[in-house]
Amino acid sequence: MNPKLGIWVVRKEAGKLGRYLEIHLGARLCGLDCDAGVTNREAFASNFSAFSQWVLVMAAGIAVRYLEGLIRHKTVDPGVVVVDEACRFVVPLVGGHEGGANFLAYRVANLTGAVPVVTTATEALKPLVVGLGCRKGVSIDQIGAAVKEALLTVSRAETEIREVATLDLKGDEPGIVKWCEKVGVPLRLIPLSLIQERPWVTASSPFVHFQFGIEGVCEPCALLATFKGRLILRKITRNGVAVAIAEELPGV
Repeated sequence: MNPKLGIWVVRKEAGKLGRYLEIHLGARLCGLDCDAGVTNREAFASNFSAFSQWVLVMAAGIAVRYLEGLIRHKTVDPGVVVVDEACRFVVPLVGGHEGGANFLAYRVANLTGAVPVVTTATEALKPLVVGLGCRKGVSIDQIGAAVKEALLTVSRAETEIREVATLDLKGDEPGIVKWCEKVGVPLRLIPLSLIQERPWVTASSPFVHFQFGIEGVCEPCALLATFKGRLILRKITRNGVAVAIAEELPGV
């Protein structure tokens, strides 16, 4: 258990989701058993500074009211993300950079299928999503070399990458995970079921079809991770790694 990460729920109906996040994030679930005579909000306020990060399972409006009067400065505030009970969206509210809330939002999104909504300017202005597929066991160097070649092909820079997207079944692939950590880019996991519903590929892959029952990984993952993007690089395959790049359309 990571005592630095707290999960706070308001409604008992959200307890199941809270326990799921507690287990898979290695966190501590709070908020279900407040002391008699203490409101849920008062209990949260008394525990707020005891954790370095929080996941609030509640509506954004409730979260804002819970945080009222508790925020001091971005250099000392815990990172806070909010996720609705239906797991539709997960939003970093406080400490996107300093508190690690942006990356925490991706962790929650990858566990729940929610869409991460990151609003800090640095990330919001990055237009590229790199879709990745790979054979099992590829190295971090193989991933890095393939992504570098893909970016050079479209004359774009690594600093323009907002996130990397891959199939959820590849979420523990060491080469992908380690490369994302090395370059400081969040990893977005796209559910297999979503790709089955929207199998956007320019060319089918017999290998991927045999392995996962879908026609491709990198292209649909890149597109599904954007709000309204377009492919600027169709799939290229290098040394066991498949890469596609999507760009978010301006003004979206």
